[in-house]
Amino acid sequence: MDAILKSFNTLHMPGMASCWKTLTETHQLNKLSLSDGLELLLQSELDNRRNNRIGRLIKSAGFKQQATLEELETSDARGIPAGAITQLASGEYLKNGATIIISGPTGTGKSYLACALGERACRLGYKVKYYTVNRLLDELKLARLEGHELKFFERMEHLDLLIIDDFGMKRLEGSQQNDFEQIIDDRYHKKSLILSSQLAVADWYGIFSNEMLAEACLDRVVHKSLRFDLKGDSMRKKY
Repeated sequence: MDAILKSFNTLHMPGMASCWKTLTETHQLNKLSLSDGLELLLQSELDNRRNNRIGRLIKSAGFKQQATLEELETSDARGIPAGAITQLASGEYLKNGATIIISGPTGTGKSYLACALGERACRLGYKVKYYTVNRLLDELKLARLEGHELKFFERMEHLDLLIIDDFGMKRLEGSQQNDFEQIIDDRYHKKSLILSSQLAVADWYGIFSNEMLAEACLDRVVHKSLRFDLKGDSMRKKY
């Protein structure tokens, strides 16, 4: 028995090793047929690998905070209808490359909602990345200085879901506008985007200094987007 357990570990099959150990300790091995036992071992290994992949996706996403849709407080009064969240939880919007806009005053739970949607996307097996708009611009600036901007844009394009938080906290100037427009254009109708902002969508034009680029970006972002306009008292203590 110990030799089999050792072999599972040598072959880097921790799921099977754990299942085999449990079956041995609970004296269940002799009660299972070969096919039933093999099915349990394989399922344990598959579950372990899936959970590890989800863990890596969540870690790589770099979320601002731990958040889940299960712990999200839904309320029509708060601007978070339960029906809309249930629909998004299926991940269908990710297949369609949809854009989600979350707006509302400070403390109403915009970041939490964005991170919770991102966490669910990771659990569905999608690649996600969370940025505040300042960090996104800083990383892009560094990539340009190092001559790696093309690789940066390629990484952005390959993400299944890109989350940009605090949009509008900083006015876009010069090449930042072109860079932002490229990120948006690369994702349009292909990969999903979540934008979170304290500003109402009607005020987003003021984020850009170039009116033409503002229209190009916002036409793509706002067109057929799913919107949440959060209201109510601060949720900072809860989240």
